[in-house]
Amino acid sequence: MKTKLFLLAFTLFICSVSFSQGLAFGIKGGASINKLTGKSFDEQFSFGYHAGVFATISMGKKFAFQPEVLFNQVNTDTASNFSAVSPNFNRVKNIQLKYLSIPLLLNYNLSKIFALQAGPQFGILIDQNKDLVQNGGDAFKSGDLSLLGGVQLKLLKFRVYGRYAIGLSDISDVANSGKWKSQSIQLGVGVAL
Repeated sequence: MKTKLFLLAFTLFICSVSFSQGLAFGIKGGASINKLTGKSFDEQFSFGYHAGVFATISMGKKFAFQPEVLFNQVNTDTASNFSAVSPNFNRVKNIQLKYLSIPLLLNYNLSKIFALQAGPQFGILIDQNKDLVQNGGDAFKSGDLSLLGGVQLKLLKFRVYGRYAIGLSDISDVANSGKWKSQSIQLGVGVAL
């Protein structure tokens, strides 16, 4: 019941702000440079990608709310001791995770073209590489909470952005594996429709 009331209040807030201030929708995509930290992973960044949609809801001259829905692909390599986590993981070298990510960003406009961004990102694991599932069950939790910070340039309808995401939650679902956390650098472009 509390969740339904919260969603109703949030929806009414968004609608009132969007009608009174301005609303823009768009598409975006780019590169994700990812790393999973923990004793089981190679401590290097690897490349993936992200793509999705965004909305920008103006809240005056200085602030805007920017919710997004993104498809995120995370690639990483395992460390040589990954099989120590579980004997079933002895053949797993590369891991690919696919998330549905929902960033909820607050934009602080320093000028008409430059904004600082910060906010939480909720990630829902929608797929992981099949080798890991076949060799040891689900090794990753179904959700991830991250904190984002970055910058965005707005040039007419185009957006160019860079941001850093640091995972706040332990995404390991394997006993005795230690904590696994995500880190990501997102670089991309978008266009308002």
